[in-house]
Amino acid sequence: MLHGRDEERARLDALVVAARAGRAGALVVLGDPGVGKSALLDDLVAGLRSAPEQPAVLVLRTAGVATEAPLPFAALHRLLRPVLDRDRLPPPQARALGVAFGHSDDGGVPVEPFLVGVATLSVLTEAADDRPVLCVVDDAHWLDAASADALLFAARQLQADRVAMVFAARAAEGGTGAFRPDSVPVMRLAGLDPAAARLLLARRAKLPPSEDVADRLVAETGGNPLALLELPTELAAGQLAGTAALPPRLVLTERVERAFLDRIRRASPDVQALLLLAAADDTGGTGVLHRAAAASGVGAAAWDEAERAGLLAVTDNRVTVRHPLVRSAVYQAATSLERRHAHAALARALDDDPDRQTWHQAAATIGPDTGVADALHAVGERAQQRGAYRAAADAFERAAGTTAAAPGRAARLFAAARNAWSSGDAVRAGALCADAAALADDAILRADIDRLRGRIEVNVGSALDAHRIFTQAAGRVAARDPVRALEMAVAAAVARSHGIDSGARLPADAIDVDVSAGDSARTRCLKQLLVSTRLDIAGEHRAALTALHRALDTALSAPDSRGDLDLLGNLGNAALHLGDDDAQRRFYALMLSTAREKGDGMTILYALQRLPFGQYAGGQWTALRASCEEAIALGRSVGQSPLTVAAQAWLTLLAALEGRPDYGVRLAALQEQVRSRPPVGIFAQPVADLIRWARGAAALVGGDAAGALHQFRQMQRPALQLMAATDRFEAAVRADDHAQAAAWVGDLEALARDTTLAWVRAGAAFGRALTAQPDAADGGRAVSGLFQEALIHHGAADRPYDRARVQLAYGEFLRRQQRRVDARGQLRAALDTFEDLHAEPFAARAAQELRASGETARKRDPSTQLDLTPMERKVAELVARGLSNKDVAAQCWVSPRTVAFHLRNVFTKLGISSRSQLAQLPLS
Repeated sequence: MLHGRDEERARLDALVVAARAGRAGALVVLGDPGVGKSALLDDLVAGLRSAPEQPAVLVLRTAGVATEAPLPFAALHRLLRPVLDRDRLPPPQARALGVAFGHSDDGGVPVEPFLVGVATLSVLTEAADDRPVLCVVDDAHWLDAASADALLFAARQLQADRVAMVFAARAAEGGTGAFRPDSVPVMRLAGLDPAAARLLLARRAKLPPSEDVADRLVAETGGNPLALLELPTELAAGQLAGTAALPPRLVLTERVERAFLDRIRRASPDVQALLLLAAADDTGGTGVLHRAAAASGVGAAAWDEAERAGLLAVTDNRVTVRHPLVRSAVYQAATSLERRHAHAALARALDDDPDRQTWHQAAATIGPDTGVADALHAVGERAQQRGAYRAAADAFERAAGTTAAAPGRAARLFAAARNAWSSGDAVRAGALCADAAALADDAILRADIDRLRGRIEVNVGSALDAHRIFTQAAGRVAARDPVRALEMAVAAAVARSHGIDSGARLPADAIDVDVSAGDSARTRCLKQLLVSTRLDIAGEHRAALTALHRALDTALSAPDSRGDLDLLGNLGNAALHLGDDDAQRRFYALMLSTAREKGDGMTILYALQRLPFGQYAGGQWTALRASCEEAIALGRSVGQSPLTVAAQAWLTLLAALEGRPDYGVRLAALQEQVRSRPPVGIFAQPVADLIRWARGAAALVGGDAAGALHQFRQMQRPALQLMAATDRFEAAVRADDHAQAAAWVGDLEALARDTTLAWVRAGAAFGRALTAQPDAADGGRAVSGLFQEALIHHGAADRPYDRARVQLAYGEFLRRQQRRVDARGQLRAALDTFEDLHAEPFAARAAQELRASGETARKRDPSTQLDLTPMERKVAELVARGLSNKDVAAQCWVSPRTVAFHLRNVFTKLGISSRSQLAQLPLS
């Protein structure tokens, strides 16, 4: 019976009740060691088993084990083993789990850990089709990193499913550091209240303490149940009775550990040796410990003595140490020599488990050892192939530590850095790169180290440093490996074309850009892309576009290019900077779909935040919102919410343009996030510009032209300056800063003279129209001609919002010229577009102008506007394409039951009842 935990038990019970009803949930129980987390979980499971009147719940259990941390997916495999039916999973997920659990190697092709998380979710929700599922994960702070990532992903993605997940973890720092339950509800477990604590003392102590002693024990332990049970056993009868002094006060955990150690030290040497073996072992198997104990000379009597003392429990062929604090106390109290002997004995007992055996051999080794280093390297390769990148980084780094020669250490440190980066640990990856670079004497290895350093800087560091690193590394390796040099030269050139320029330069002849017959399609594409970016930097826009289109055609025709995520991203970035809306949308979308196929979660996150550039320009604002919402949800699911600040910035801009009431709240939250954790890498400046654009747009529609102009002047990135050109022109004109307006229009006119892009020419004509002074002598025909020129160019461009802004300004001009009938056509067209886009401030302005022209603007029936959430829209679009619920679930990383839930909402909102009806609606 648990004392004083009624509220906590009720919350856990409610979680299971909700799961029975198809409302999934997860909860993390955080508390200090000994506070009763495990007891609370045991009580929850016992309560389910003692309630036969309720439908049966399938309970799946696992726990983190400190010494198991280097072994990827160990805890996850224990949890899923009872329900592991890979035949029911989509093939990519089945493959991912098969490789992760070592059931297959799939030809050595690595799996993405993101896919393992998706597969974990699928296994749990498939099992819940038969009966509700409760996942219980104890000691989560000791989970291996791969298991922690997969389980937390599943916990964050659960929706309309009959699944509940409960984790227990220490509240303080400790453990592997892999369990980071951001965005998962938390219940903090404190000590028992004084009344419950005294009751526990009274019922469980062999010799009840006096009232004063009980009060002091309760106060000093803070109501910690384990301390209340263990500390009295170390007190003499006089101390319990209050007639002798109590020992000095210590930190609670230290006191409990000391109590356990005192008990252990009173045991025989064989028992102490057995306990050290059990503390160092992560299998818990009796066979392993019996073999290791026998090899260490531990007699059979030690087992019975340890069990009778309550220090070990042996059930179902498994050995359990009394408490995690016993394990840590025993291990930390042993000398380094004793620990090495224990690990050596365990290594000899693990012939059938090479990974565990190798880690024990490493723990038993001091200094370089070629055999151990090679074995650790093999462990790292196996972990890497299973997608367990953090475990692989650990193995490669430990292998480097046991490698004697500097070149070998450098290569293994770089392997560790690569895997640390793949796991999302940029700080560790950077430190490992620095260590590897200090030892590397091979030009190719040094170039690869620099390329990874540059990639780290691009994403989470300084984009300027990335440009410098790429440029210098390309120059150093050009003579030895031209293709490596070409790849880094392209990365540097694309960065520079976006205004990221460190000042570093390649020698003019360092990179050969002439296409030769022996070049692969990928190499041809890279050369064409480098030519394009160089022409762009030189200001030759038309020639740069031509070269870019050659590169795009090459990429689309070559399978090796279509699967290269870095190349697709650079092609999209180049198209973005050159203003080719169709190309950037196409290549960012191809990058996204390829990343989805590969299960590359971080690239999916990146691509989702690049798509909005083209979606904004193309008037696909609903799709823009969906991309950003998906990015934010994915970032939350994979524990990378800080990397979604660009998506939040786009949503803030959209809120300003739509005049949404949540604009102010969004802006404040975004600015606070930027202040507390500034965006870094390639997204840093775009996020700052998007914030300025949002503030400028809000000021402009609010009548503060000067405030808007102040924001627009601070925008830095050329691509965003061009996208915001319409707003910038109008702000300058309305603020009567004609010099600034003329300068901005002049810049766009210069670009228009050297491009074939219709939207650029339309923007330049619009800018001239806004800044022109009507001539009374010609009745405004010259200005009218400029507006018409802009609209003609917009006829060949796919920028409906910019076109509507031209139509609005033209309609306003015509009305001022007393040409009211002509004005109405432009204003009606503008109003239709603004309403389609939900751009309410400009829709209101267009409607007001229509009324001033003598026409009453009709109110559009809001029932014709689709009010779907981003997830509902995504589900609807996929179902409309003919996909089954199971296929939709695989693409959305949710369960088929959740898909059905969203689909029911879609049918209700749209007033339809079948998938065939859905397929006929214009959802796009």
